[in-house]
Amino acid sequence: GKLNSAQRYYWQVKVWDNKGRASKWSETAYFETGLLDKTEWKAKWIEMEGDTLRYSPSPHFRKEFQLGKTVASARVYVTSHGYYELHINGKKVGDQVLTPGWTSYGKRLQYQVYDVTPMLVKGANAVAAVLGDGWYRGTLAWGNNWAIYGKSLGLLMQLKIIYTDGTETLVVTDNTWKASNNGAIRMNDIYNGETYDATKKLTGWNLPGYSENGWKNVKTAEYPNNLIASEGSPIRKIQEIKPVKIFRTPKGKLIVDMGQNMVGWLRLKVTGTKGTVVTLRHAEVMDKFGEFYTTNLRAAKCQITYTLAGTGEETYEPRFTFMGFRFVEVTGFPGELTADNITGVVVHSDMAVTGSYESSSALLNQLQHNIQWGQKGNFVDVPTDCPQRDERLGWTGDAQAFCRTAAYNMDVSSFFTKWLKDVSADQKQGGEVPDVIPDVLNKQ
Repeated sequence: GKLNSAQRYYWQVKVWDNKGRASKWSETAYFETGLLDKTEWKAKWIEMEGDTLRYSPSPHFRKEFQLGKTVASARVYVTSHGYYELHINGKKVGDQVLTPGWTSYGKRLQYQVYDVTPMLVKGANAVAAVLGDGWYRGTLAWGNNWAIYGKSLGLLMQLKIIYTDGTETLVVTDNTWKASNNGAIRMNDIYNGETYDATKKLTGWNLPGYSENGWKNVKTAEYPNNLIASEGSPIRKIQEIKPVKIFRTPKGKLIVDMGQNMVGWLRLKVTGTKGTVVTLRHAEVMDKFGEFYTTNLRAAKCQITYTLAGTGEETYEPRFTFMGFRFVEVTGFPGELTADNITGVVVHSDMAVTGSYESSSALLNQLQHNIQWGQKGNFVDVPTDCPQRDERLGWTGDAQAFCRTAAYNMDVSSFFTKWLKDVSADQKQGGEVPDVIPDVLNKQ
């Protein structure tokens, strides 16, 4: 039979052998369908008026709504131009990061689905989102390449609520939402990092009852509907590591050694006076003089700038960038920097480990360790050539050379299935496959 949209289907299997003996029924499993028909999208794309400049502050969007009855189930269907972080009643929705992932945006844009039933309450509710430049508008490839897919960040969200009495209601992005870019994220870019001013942090913007003074009306926009359900492995914070050493270089620079070349970002814990600026620069190696080495990063700044609110102990981690690094140069830190102030957050596509290798040779074991970390670092939604400099592109040759090793180490089935559909989408008329997928080197 035909499947319905937004429906959960349960299934079990049993098998018979060649002697006609039946097995027990398997455990019950389920899958849930997305929005199978484009006409079921009732939401409109919303954008912030004038949000078209490079390195603009992050736009925030919000909407309040009332629920008069008890909620039986609620699902959010959401995507964005750029990165999004979605909130309901003050809490982040889901545990994924760098959503909606990277596809050949002009042809395929993933949306995510979240079960938000426990997040809603009777009475006043608020849904809110903050956006980042991401792969959509941010710097990509070399030179002055930015806004490869578009100059305006946008949000598309549909919240379907089913009440216990069987009736339904939709909360969608439309022209009744409000927008502001007066928040703390002043700049964000995959290559260049994030500038965060905690003195400008919006408090309560994602909760009901917030004063929208100074917030602007959004504008709605029309785009072709090229939405697809998420096919890749979700990007998550996979593990945390602590620094192994904090030291000064011969020239007196303060350096944190994470002890492992990692991809993701740092969580910073800091206490100091309002307006104090802490700068973190990221690098993979130190040079032969024992100084911080960033030449291999080319034009990528890989820099976090955090301005303190001065409210006691503050904890910060970036949302809309990621770095490939082992060493971090810290400037302007108030007081003594200890390992307690720094945590490394390792971020990559969430793939189950399927294979391991160990031998009696310490050298071979180290090689396998490096291969595994190379995979973690380069499998951030697309298989990239490098995770640190101004590149991080889905080079097809690199993926071809590494795919069998990748499949030995981890379950890469959904990761590669999704990316290969972009290979197909970006393939040329004559059958040629571009150098990188998504193909950002040939504007389409």
